Amino acid sequence: IFMLMWMGGKVGGARKKYEVPYPKMYSEDDRFNCYQRAHQNTLENYPVYLLLQVLSGLYAPKVAALAGAVWCAGRIVYAIGYYTGDPSKRIRGAFAYIGLLTMLVCSIIFALNLLKFTNL
Repeated sequence: IFMLMWMGGKVGGARKKYEVPYPKMYSEDDRFNCYQRAHQNTLENYPVYLLLQVLSGLYAPKVAALAGAVWCAGRIVYAIGYYTGDPSKRIRGAFAYIGLLTMLVCSIIFALNLLKFTNL
C-alpha cells in the first residue's frame, strides 16, 4: 500500500508540475502521461499480486514475503524508469515478475496440496 501511495503522490506532483487539472486523466504532455500510466498499470496489476500474496503466504510464508518484496521493488524500479519520460526504460523493473511467478508457483502447489494431488 505504501508503494501505491508513493506512486499516487508522484502523479499528484506531476499533475502540478505539468499543469494537468482534475478531472483530466491524461495530458498532451507525454511526460505527465508516463507518471499516470506507471501508477495506473501498477493498480491494474495489484489485485493479482494481492491474491497470489495471500495464497502463496498460506503455503510458504517466508518465500511469499520475499517474493512480495521483490515484486514491490520491481514495480518501484519500473515506475522510476517510466518517470524518465522514456517508456522503454520501464523494462528495468521486469524482475518484478520473478516475485510474481514465485508466488504463482507457491499458490499452485498450495492448491494441489489442498486437492491431494501432491505432498510438496
